[in-house]
Amino acid sequence: MTPVLVDSNVLLDQLTEDPRWVAWSDNMIARVAETAPLVINPIIYAEVSIRFRSIEEVEEAFPPSYFRRDPLPFEAAFLAGKAYMAYRRRGGRRRSPLPDFFIGAHAAVAGYRLLTRDARRYKSYFPTVPLIAP
Repeated sequence: MTPVLVDSNVLLDQLTEDPRWVAWSDNMIARVAETAPLVINPIIYAEVSIRFRSIEEVEEAFPPSYFRRDPLPFEAAFLAGKAYMAYRRRGGRRRSPLPDFFIGAHAAVAGYRLLTRDARRYKSYFPTVPLIAP
């Protein structure tokens, strides 16, 4: 089955026990894991790591046996730059590429599905990426 890149917002829902989203995020991770490898990349890892004091705690929360670690391909970095350029042309104000651009570009380049609860930006900038979203 096609691997699924798990967006940091889904993982952060679990960590923070977000009252609105934790049930959905827990359920979707469990359902997807039954049929496909779950993948995180260095951008996702960095975003979730801020909740922990040590790398060992991150590894325990997101064990490599459950969440495969894939590097960010250079092709994805290039595509993220193009998405950022489009964002700026549309009036975006951020001065550097957003993490979502790297995550979406990684899914696009690798041919992965993306588990996220924030589909709007991904649909806009990476319309070919199959999304698993509410």
